[in-house]
Amino acid sequence: MDWEEGKIISAPLEEQMKTSYIDYAMSVIVARALPDVRDGLKPVHRRILYAMQEAGMLPGKPYKKSARIVGDVLGKYHPHGDTAVYESAVRMAQDFSTRYLLVDGHGNFGSIDGDSPAAMRYTEMRMTKLAVEMLRDLDKDTVDFMPNYDGSLQEPVVLPSRIPNLLVNGSYGIAVGMATNIPPHNLGEVVDGLCMMIDNPDVTIDQLMTKIKGPDFPTGGLIQGRDGIVKAYTKGRGGIVVRAKTHIEEMSHGKHRIVVTEIPYQVNKARVIESIADLSRQKILDGITGLRDESDRTGMRISIELRSDVNPQIMLNNLFKHTQLQTTFGAIMLALVDGHPRELNLKEILYYYLKHQEEVVTRRSQFELNKAKAKAHILEGLLIALDNIDAVIRTIRESKTDAIAKVALMDNFKLSEKQAIAILDMRLRRLTGLEREKIEEEYKEIQERIAYLEDLLSSHDKIMGVVKEELLEEKKKFGDARRSQIVRAADDFDVTDLVPDEPMVIIMTRQNYIKRMSVDTWHAQARGGKGVIGIKTKEGDYVWKVLNTSTHHKVLFFTNTGRVYMRSAMDIPESSNRNSKGSALINFIPSLTPGEKVTELYDIDDSEVDIAKYLFMVTKFGYVKKTSVDEYRNIRQNGLIAIKLRENDSLVTVLHVSGGEKIFLATKKGMGICFPEEEVRAMGRATGGVRGIDLGRDDEVIGAVIAEPDRDIITISSDGQAKRNPVSSYRAQSRNGKGTRNFKRGYEVVAVITAVDDDDLVGVSEKGVTIKVRVADISTKKSRGSQGVSIQNLEEGDRVASIDVIPKDDEE
Repeated sequence: MDWEEGKIISAPLEEQMKTSYIDYAMSVIVARALPDVRDGLKPVHRRILYAMQEAGMLPGKPYKKSARIVGDVLGKYHPHGDTAVYESAVRMAQDFSTRYLLVDGHGNFGSIDGDSPAAMRYTEMRMTKLAVEMLRDLDKDTVDFMPNYDGSLQEPVVLPSRIPNLLVNGSYGIAVGMATNIPPHNLGEVVDGLCMMIDNPDVTIDQLMTKIKGPDFPTGGLIQGRDGIVKAYTKGRGGIVVRAKTHIEEMSHGKHRIVVTEIPYQVNKARVIESIADLSRQKILDGITGLRDESDRTGMRISIELRSDVNPQIMLNNLFKHTQLQTTFGAIMLALVDGHPRELNLKEILYYYLKHQEEVVTRRSQFELNKAKAKAHILEGLLIALDNIDAVIRTIRESKTDAIAKVALMDNFKLSEKQAIAILDMRLRRLTGLEREKIEEEYKEIQERIAYLEDLLSSHDKIMGVVKEELLEEKKKFGDARRSQIVRAADDFDVTDLVPDEPMVIIMTRQNYIKRMSVDTWHAQARGGKGVIGIKTKEGDYVWKVLNTSTHHKVLFFTNTGRVYMRSAMDIPESSNRNSKGSALINFIPSLTPGEKVTELYDIDDSEVDIAKYLFMVTKFGYVKKTSVDEYRNIRQNGLIAIKLRENDSLVTVLHVSGGEKIFLATKKGMGICFPEEEVRAMGRATGGVRGIDLGRDDEVIGAVIAEPDRDIITISSDGQAKRNPVSSYRAQSRNGKGTRNFKRGYEVVAVITAVDDDDLVGVSEKGVTIKVRVADISTKKSRGSQGVSIQNLEEGDRVASIDVIPKDDEE
């Protein structure tokens, strides 16, 4: 070849490769893989919908072969493969892939089991009603058009998109060096968020999230917690954990089955069933006796039958751990903004969509205004002609040609060329009086329309008002109920998730040794029995607290310094040996300071936290404080301040109250006071509280309970005497009173509890002797100041250290 002709260009290979690859990458990013933030569509989807509208494949019209639309898209707009076009159209017709369908498919379009759709020569399709809204007003100059790949046709750069499609249907695509993975959302929620932003452009993402709760997947499922949603909405990226929707059914002979009715988005049902079967054969999921896919056209149902000795909840947790019944949707909120890829937060996505809608309404209104003015111009000419009809007719009759008549009309009556042509085209029937009235009425309506459009175009707020009105109209037509339920987050799998939820007793000594024992370790004894050893303490130590709890509960540790720590009950090792002293608490709460002692344990579970509103604290010096339970929901590893204590004061007990309860405080010297909890206003976490009882000299509060009308108050002395009184025998007084006599003088009260006949009491002495006594064996006393009956025969020098109640339901 002749180098001088310039047909061969010499260039460094490195530079040429760099330039070519960047050009290729930008082509993939802009023209293939990423959606536009305005209509949420990639070019292939946009071209499919536009070609379907051009071909008349509208809802209500007969279906047409899928191959026809694929051919139109390839031949006119999309210079790529037919497989890519058909697969994109199929996805828009799959109700398990697309939240709000844009294509109405007729035939086999695949299944959630991963079955492939039939060939495009067999299937048929047309647009859905919602897809029509994506292209509404396309013919009113609402968006720009550009030449197709060969310059022979025009195609829209973006669709008007009356539906906020980017969020509503989401998007998935892999470009070069970047990817997008936007989850689908509920149309009604997104519209509500857009309306909130229209009303208040300075709205925060947190405020928007009160309307847009989170993703709403077409396959439903349970979204675990809001952390991933918050990260995705605020930073553009976040991992959203989705679980299958399941329930447990009882079968005969004590067996159970787990039934799956919804699975996470983009999970293949057949592969999930296959993986469960494989894991069962490998004994990783041991205990499955039957596995069937019972799904039909009414809904999904996967049945997993278990052996009678298998705990269904444990098996369910293992299924979530080992299979795709729990997945993480990695949200990447990436879209094209002005042709450039950007990671966007929730507010930015809504902003760019509203900006697009403002432009669409503005351009449509301007188009309609121009059209209305043109129409008004013609009507003005017709009215001039009707006002001068005889002269007009004479002028036309005297003209030899249309061109001469047109010029004559323009000259004689000051008409424009368009008006003159309209008069020449006017039919004689329009000369009647009725037709004149119609023209005048039409002209009046056109003038009103022009005034409205001019007023609309002069006001940004009015344009946004139209946008809001149209969005609410779309919500009314296409909005539906949320499919994916957002539930409280499930923590990472740990031992707690994989063990049965069983009643336990936690025993703690004064020197901070602790252990956990099964309730079955003890057996109920008659009143006055000697008891059995519950823990062997070292010299100088003694048991001071017995807490009835469960393996799945959390335990709050309140200390003498007014701090509170939270640990799972499973963090405390279980001991089957009643004689073992347990383990040092410092092993589980290493942040305890020198001299800091745990003075109160409290058991909570999720349902109890949701029901109760306040923590009610009582100190040794008789001070009380009520604080919202929300203040203690998230306790960090090194604890929080629970109450600000006065010098030498310490925390005695903590109660959960919801409002309207009566609180009973008992003192060491046998006094007691009952007052409504409303007399104590709610305070912040790091406050000291107010006085609950006016104590006598050398007296102190030893306990407090909620005085429930259907329960009895049981007071226990240090020498093993127990007195039982109905709550009604304690009249309510005002806070900070001296109270009334509760136990016979000369006895030291060590505990106060409430119980009913069916409950059992667990008592522990300072030397570690325990006893389980039925409440029904303790007789009810009419006198508040009586002595009571003996429930435990103690050895010389021994004292009752603690008493706790085990309700009948827990025992069962």
